[in-house]
Amino acid sequence: MPFKIDPATGAIIVQDVNGQKLPVFVHADGKETPFDGDSTIATISRLNGEAKSHRERAEAAEGKLKPFEGIEDPAAARKALETVKNLDDKKLVDAGQVETIKNEAIKAVRAEFEPVVAERDKLKGDLYGEKIGGAFARSKTIAEKFAIPADLVQARFGSAFKVEEGKTVAYDGQGNKIYSKSRPGELADFDEALETLVDQYPYKDSILKGSGASGGGASGGNPGAGGKKTLTRAQLEAIPSAERGAALKDATLVD
Repeated sequence: MPFKIDPATGAIIVQDVNGQKLPVFVHADGKETPFDGDSTIATISRLNGEAKSHRERAEAAEGKLKPFEGIEDPAAARKALETVKNLDDKKLVDAGQVETIKNEAIKAVRAEFEPVVAERDKLKGDLYGEKIGGAFARSKTIAEKFAIPADLVQARFGSAFKVEEGKTVAYDGQGNKIYSKSRPGELADFDEALETLVDQYPYKDSILKGSGASGGGASGGNPGAGGKKTLTRAQLEAIPSAERGAALKDATLVD
């Protein structure tokens, strides 16, 4: 995976990115991206620090678990400790009543906090809708490159995006986070992650502008009658069946 070389001069080709002259890096799949060396070095340093922190936490945890070596059945050990505690509490109440009191206490806690949990889940849903739905609606990549509207793109690829610690994170089909090719070690932003997901989509030619169409009558997703986009029958058949109905609402079918 070499840097792009000017065949005339033999020099590395650079690209201006926000005032910085960055060398162009050619990936294994042939894509070209500017390579930010300073950012890469900073990321490596940060990851090394995180690895050290993880190692130290693991060593501390192992130290705390040392006194429990030899206990092969934690559940049985916990039950034995609860039995002993109940026997000690028998001075105040019967051991059978202890369990009843515990159950009542659990019910009371649940009744108090279930509305809080429901409100939290609603807020999480609202946050997802705003960040993920808004990202699809505002995407420059979708507006410029896709032959289908943003809501259909979200219907197909939205499940790959999650909101984690307030940030939008994308996962590929194997459940791995999608990282940036131009900023090694950093997560891909929304548009770059979407492009990666589309590259892996077997029917991508049917949803991108200027793709999957042939012959003089092919539309490539251009506006048709009434301002609607047009879809060829081949493009429609390439869209998963569950999404075809929604696709036809916003497009005109042509042969």
